[in-house]
Amino acid sequence: MLKVGLTGGIGAGKSEVSRLLASYGAVVVDADKIAREVVEPGSPGLAAVVAEFGTEVLTPDGALDRPRLGSIVFADPARLQALNAIVHPLVGRRSAELEGAAGPDDIVIHDVPLLTENALAELYDLVVVVDASPDTQLDRLVRLRGMDEGEARSRMASQATREQRLAIADVVLDNDGPLEALEPQVKRVWQQLRDRLAP
Repeated sequence: MLKVGLTGGIGAGKSEVSRLLASYGAVVVDADKIAREVVEPGSPGLAAVVAEFGTEVLTPDGALDRPRLGSIVFADPARLQALNAIVHPLVGRRSAELEGAAGPDDIVIHDVPLLTENALAELYDLVVVVDASPDTQLDRLVRLRGMDEGEARSRMASQATREQRLAIADVVLDNDGPLEALEPQVKRVWQQLRDRLAP
């Protein structure tokens, strides 16, 4: 088994890389997806979030109101830390379960947005960073995700810097260009990962 950490700043295109790797046969453990699962209605995770932040972070039907919670935690580092202290251990346990279910010949891609921020690089055999310039990230967040510029800049500022991410990278995928330029790079990396796993 080869354990790969995949990360990149918001709007860099990490989700697209993750999707491509899954299509080639990688086992993808998506931390964001798991983070949503561990706070679904009725879960101990959601109960812990409500105990910390109050019922105002719930929608009328009892689900987590992500935009509301986001507006609280991204404006206050201490509140973000409190949320992470609840969610990260739950995500870690579920990620370990999913990795444990993979076979010895599998390449397991851990798609972890905050890999750099949480100093997780040593958990993986190698780290792949999807890189894009801050201008490209901002453009994608505003144009493709419909964020207003202030919110986009705030989200970007709450993450590690580009330099911090590149410092932990074993492999860098340049995603400043169009989507068509990304796939050949991802294919090359996939072949390198297969070669590394081969006896």
